[in-house]
Order: sequence, then structure tokens, then C-alpha cells
Amino acid sequence: MSRPLGMTTTVILATLRRGARYGLDITQRTDLHPGTVYTALRRLESRDLVRGRWEEADLAEEERRPRRRYYELTGAGDRALDEALVHYGELARGLFGPPAPGASA
Repeated sequence: MSRPLGMTTTVILATLRRGARYGLDITQRTDLHPGTVYTALRRLESRDLVRGRWEEADLAEEERRPRRRYYELTGAGDRALDEALVHYGELARGLFGPPAPGASA
């Protein structure tokens, strides 16, 4: 397995998988700083882990807001997220699982 994704990257990809579609949506669902989210999304897009597309300008204008860039996981992003979830699950079990026999609580 390749080097696991960082925790923030994993959280962003998992949030996309759970239905978030644009940067502000991700920041609101995760409480991550917008600068962190948008920087990560650009990096993830350059690594082909997410695909971004701009919405039609007419829709944003009609709703009187800035245009949104919508993101979705690519196949590679989906696989990388699965690997990261396994890695962090194993890490959590190692850190927070049941105490070893004979260990004091």
C-alpha cells in the first residue's frame, strides 16, 4: 500500500463521498478552515483524486451568489479513501482498542 493520505485529506474525501459537493459545503460540514479546504481540493484535483467543474454562470447569477465549483471523487480518489479509512481504522483500534492483557487502566 502507498503512503496513506493525511487526516485532513481523508476527511475531505470522506465528506465528498457523503454528499458534499462544493468547498463551502465541505467547510460547513467539517469545521475545517476554508483556506485548508480549497488548498486541499486544488491539490487533490491535480493528483486526479477529485474532479472539479464550474457550474453554469446563469444559475449563480439567478441565485445572486458567486459561481460554485463542484467536486466529485474519481475512481482513484475512491480507492485512496478506502485505503486511508482502513489505515486510520487500524490506527484507532491500536490506540483506543481494548487494553492489552495485564495492562493497568
